[in-house]
Amino acid sequence: MRAAVLEATAEIDTGPLELRDVEDPTAGPGEVRVRVRTCAICRTDLHVIEGDLPEEKRPLIPGHQVVGVVDQVGPGCARLRVGSRVGIAWLRETDGTCRFCRSGRENLCGAARYTGYHADGGYAQYAVVAEAFAYDLPDSVDDLSSAPLLCAGLIGYRALERAEVPEGGRLVLVGFGSSAHIVLQLALGRGHEVFVVTRSAGHVRHALEMGAGWAGHDLGDLPVKMDSAVLFAPAGRLVPPVMKALGSGGTLSIAGIRLSDVPALEYATHLFHEKQIRSVEANTRDDGRRLLDEAVSAGVRPHVTTYDLDDANRALQDLKHSRINGTGVLVLE
Repeated sequence: MRAAVLEATAEIDTGPLELRDVEDPTAGPGEVRVRVRTCAICRTDLHVIEGDLPEEKRPLIPGHQVVGVVDQVGPGCARLRVGSRVGIAWLRETDGTCRFCRSGRENLCGAARYTGYHADGGYAQYAVVAEAFAYDLPDSVDDLSSAPLLCAGLIGYRALERAEVPEGGRLVLVGFGSSAHIVLQLALGRGHEVFVVTRSAGHVRHALEMGAGWAGHDLGDLPVKMDSAVLFAPAGRLVPPVMKALGSGGTLSIAGIRLSDVPALEYATHLFHEKQIRSVEANTRDDGRRLLDEAVSAGVRPHVTTYDLDDANRALQDLKHSRINGTGVLVLE
């Protein structure tokens, strides 16, 4: 099969992904093999490629927002059949027995393994996943629109849940990339008033076109205090001004897998009046099922820019340098 392979950690601007033919994977017991149709790109892919996350597997095929059709079923599978249309997401394995798995918080499992990090992902013609971690995809959402939901949508959904936006409340999204533009649609569908802060003039225009009530470049310019915030930008320096922008009882939810160091906070300015800060780690499979249901009912449609697999380096370079409105998606067939 054709695949984009990472041999060694490097800056994406050096073009580290190598396009080459590799051996087709085979579905093992309890697994299915998926012929990949689309795979969305993600900032986490950048963190893996550029070494912001500890190195786990080399060589590696990245990609964890995979849409395709099952073409091989391993022994012991009972739910999926050849021809089933499925999605593969970041979370690919847990132990199923720890206190987090037993309490419905499998995203915190210490033995969790991830697609495109611990195991090969979807920047390839075929990918393998355990049947139990493959998502049934709604027929009403096409392949291009489904792929971004499988990480950008999932992390955004969990971050939105943890932000605890009150009914009809004011929500500010800080950073406006792939995940935020999906959360904007979910939040509007829930009846919230949405504000966006982003350094990109193009992203300001995009947010307003999508229905944001206000969009600008500076948290200090927000016209009113916020009830909740989701921080997508991986910049810890933004935490104090976001907390200052929250009103009493406000909640900041930090969506990224990585954040630079957070400066000192002043209790009276940033934390008093029962403000709170919450991190977000991965997602549960229940999150995924709920997000897919809500995406259908709310009519969520990610804005996508398509690339061929041969252009995977360029796609990730465009992501890094904020040249994509919405989500970049690799198209394999």
